[in-house]
Amino acid sequence: MRQVNAEQVERLRSPKPAIAIEVASLASILRYRAAERPNDPGYIFLPDRGGGRHQITYAELYRRARALALRLAVHGKRGDRAVLLFPPGLDFVVAFFGCLLAGIIAVPMMIPRRGSRRDASTAIFADCSPRFAITYRDLVAVARPDLGNRFSDVELEWLFVDAPGAEPNPNVALPALERADIAFLQYTSGSTSTPKGVIVSHDNLLQNLEMIRIAFGNTPQSTHVTWVPHYHDMGLILCILQSLYIGALCVLMAPVSFLQRPLSWLRAIHEYRAEVAGGPNFAFDLCVKRHRPEEMQGVDLSCWKLAYNGAEPVRAATIERFASTFAPYGFSANSAHPAYGMAEATLLISSGKRGAGPTLLTVDRDALQNGKAVASTPNHHVHRIVGCGRPLIGERLAIVDPDDRRRLRAGQIGEIWVAGPHVAQGYWCNAEATAAVFGAIIDGEPAEIWLRTGDLGFLDENNELYITGRIKDLIIIRGVNHYPQDIENTVQDCHTALRQHCGAAFSMLDQNDEEQLVIVQEVERTYRHRFAIGEIIGSIREAVNREHEITPREIVLIRTGTLPQTTSGKIQRSLTKQMFLAGSLAVLQ
Repeated sequence: MRQVNAEQVERLRSPKPAIAIEVASLASILRYRAAERPNDPGYIFLPDRGGGRHQITYAELYRRARALALRLAVHGKRGDRAVLLFPPGLDFVVAFFGCLLAGIIAVPMMIPRRGSRRDASTAIFADCSPRFAITYRDLVAVARPDLGNRFSDVELEWLFVDAPGAEPNPNVALPALERADIAFLQYTSGSTSTPKGVIVSHDNLLQNLEMIRIAFGNTPQSTHVTWVPHYHDMGLILCILQSLYIGALCVLMAPVSFLQRPLSWLRAIHEYRAEVAGGPNFAFDLCVKRHRPEEMQGVDLSCWKLAYNGAEPVRAATIERFASTFAPYGFSANSAHPAYGMAEATLLISSGKRGAGPTLLTVDRDALQNGKAVASTPNHHVHRIVGCGRPLIGERLAIVDPDDRRRLRAGQIGEIWVAGPHVAQGYWCNAEATAAVFGAIIDGEPAEIWLRTGDLGFLDENNELYITGRIKDLIIIRGVNHYPQDIENTVQDCHTALRQHCGAAFSMLDQNDEEQLVIVQEVERTYRHRFAIGEIIGSIREAVNREHEITPREIVLIRTGTLPQTTSGKIQRSLTKQMFLAGSLAVLQ
């Protein structure tokens, strides 16, 4: 078994791109679009509260982004970081491209929730030490004046895209970008204590955008419609940046618009004759759940050629329910397009062909749990899994035993490893994690560095990739990553009767094959005979919903000292889950 350090990672990385692209950055493509098609709308935003749509042409986007870039160049230097704090809208797009033009490293972020203790923003600020915070003036002055106070102890300069101030000096030169330069940091979601910023170079970005174009079969006619947040890599790369890359229109919606009225997403696809639109698995289930024939009158979805489904486990039942429900409106089952990706590979890792439809496989569940994918037999438990496509052009993908690091054969379950020019440069200022995740070598093979995804899966004989689980205890619900220790801390802080460091959070599939949260928690011995179970469960449910925006499916209170732990005191979440399913926990009545 071999492991390389952070310095060897850079030396071993192949310098040759898989796909030749003649531009140095996406900023060059924006300049080209502005010159070639200045009056064409590049982006349209549909406001949440109705009213007229907002749009921006390529020329206007370049003009505004360049004006911001000149201001950044005056006040900062190449390589400085800038956090982008924007609600849904076109200003985010202007700010992102302004950073690219100026050689400033963009850091897309969710606006911190007011008064929330579960907030990664402080940790992200501490990790990347931003020079700028870019937003629009009314957000800080009117809607969220608390933001200024929240980051008052950080040496930070606020820049507002809607208040340019003094005319920028035309003699200021913008930097000549190189493909090796860092484009932006994509912070992984879920952990509030140790967020990691994935370093995405201009080359990584261009390589993966080309891979996406080929895999999805996109053209300038491939209009996109998305509600996925701008700061999420799916919303940013798969929609906002891919559409500019191919020269297609991108229609943006606010996430709240979709969550409150999911059919408005389908109506937007119809109205703009979009070819490409998608989201996490839960989005398709939500459309089915909220389906009302009277709200779908006149909607024609025959234009929708690629309905990508990713960011969380893809369910066969979801695909089938959605296709059946919306077939009367012209949706083709072959448009369903499961895919797999992660921020550490810029975004996309595997994909099928446009129009081919999903690949569904029925396997023996017991064999699956034992690390093998075999066809189901009579009288055995069966499990249906969805293929997430094949490796991309220019990419290498392997299934590897995570312990001995040897390549596995087709049908054997192991960790998914990825190599290629789209694999990011590592984690910002975290050499140890970079070497561990980005610096793996397959034992017994020539020295080539691989990205360890932490996900489990297998390749079939046709090289189709199937995702079966996660090595880590990461919980993914509705496309959002949740670390169990964060949820456990929230639980234990919400009531004095709950014992610290003695709880386990995990997910399990319900009867609809959807991930649900389960919480198992010890109660302090001194409270065993003087507490109301209903009151405490209510407190837990409220705290988890408030801090993590999840509603637990099951909350189980158990006796002191009965939670499975290692000799060093680590929680054995997997064993706790097994005991929960077997009904062998010491449940308080």
